[in-house]
Amino acid sequence: MKKEMDMKAERMSLDQIRALDIVAWLAGLGFEPEVVKKGYEYWYRSPLREEADASFKVNQRLNRWYDFGLAAGGNLVDLGLRYFGCTVSELLVRFNNGEGAGGQVLHIGKPVVAEPQLVVNDVRPIFSFPLKNYLHERGIPVAVADEFCVEVRYKVGGHELYGIGFKNDAGGYEVRSKIAKWCCSPKTITTYNYGATSVQVFEGFFDLLSWRVLHPYDDPCATNLVVLNSAAFFGRALPFLESHERVHLWLDNDATGKRYRNEALALVKRYWDESGFYSQFKDLNEWLCRKGLAPEQRQLLKVGGL
Repeated sequence: MKKEMDMKAERMSLDQIRALDIVAWLAGLGFEPEVVKKGYEYWYRSPLREEADASFKVNQRLNRWYDFGLAAGGNLVDLGLRYFGCTVSELLVRFNNGEGAGGQVLHIGKPVVAEPQLVVNDVRPIFSFPLKNYLHERGIPVAVADEFCVEVRYKVGGHELYGIGFKNDAGGYEVRSKIAKWCCSPKTITTYNYGATSVQVFEGFFDLLSWRVLHPYDDPCATNLVVLNSAAFFGRALPFLESHERVHLWLDNDATGKRYRNEALALVKRYWDESGFYSQFKDLNEWLCRKGLAPEQRQLLKVGGL
């Protein structure tokens, strides 16, 4: 009898997870759509892998997702298993504990202790050749990455992995490699406050690194820096941004980036849109990878007041 009750409780828990809205769940994890079609088709850059263009679709009417790059899809349980790299039992533990439920925290029965989705085992200077090669492919010299990033050795889903780690203000990490895209909770913004009157704002840390590549001789403390680590955290950064005389926005040229950029420009005159320079590209890093570093282009990116 007890075994039957346990199995029933497990099925009910999985049913409740499946019933959660996938769009809201992704938003709770910091993922925002690039494009919304027909009012119910949400297109994202895949949360399961690194990609430049949005090929991950959520049909909110059906509450189903499909990743065209992986040729895989399903319900929220299927997505959670792939995102966390865990078993069904481990997924239930995460949701029962409230971890991993995005913005929709479940409290079913007595909370239990859950392992983090990503466990950092070691942090060191960037050393591994595959990571250095990955930086090279993204147009970033290792010396520039060393200013802001580390090599993170971590365990997820029973696998030992490593990647480029970028630390946020709460002690969590954004972790990237050629084959993986993860975050180590807690997830929030990253700020560098040097006491300057201006601040540069980026969505992801590769855009920050790209900006630094384009300003090799500037005083690194001449302007403050903010990396949102997700466009969804723009509101969280506002109190810090509002303390500056000039706020330079280097946001992505997608629907989400444009929306937050337009909202900021409508606030006060301290906000400046810098995306025109890479208007034909998704973001600053893509421009860097495709356009190179001609001296005259480098000069165009000089920010006034630096």
